Amino acid sequence: MALDAHLAELSEKHRALDRKIEEELARPTADDLKIAEWKRQKLRLKDEMERLKHQKSH
Repeated sequence: MALDAHLAELSEKHRALDRKIEEELARPTADDLKIAEWKRQKLRLKDEMERLKHQKSH
């Protein structure tokens, strides 16, 4: 059960970063460096979620 809770937490963080990126892109003076860093964070979260899902299925 703890694994499911951790996956849910990572998924929520991933969605929150999505929202931050969308909000930043909507600004006329979007900060490309912030966006790039948030995208890297999203990829790390996605990789971690995939690793945990794989671990869960074994």
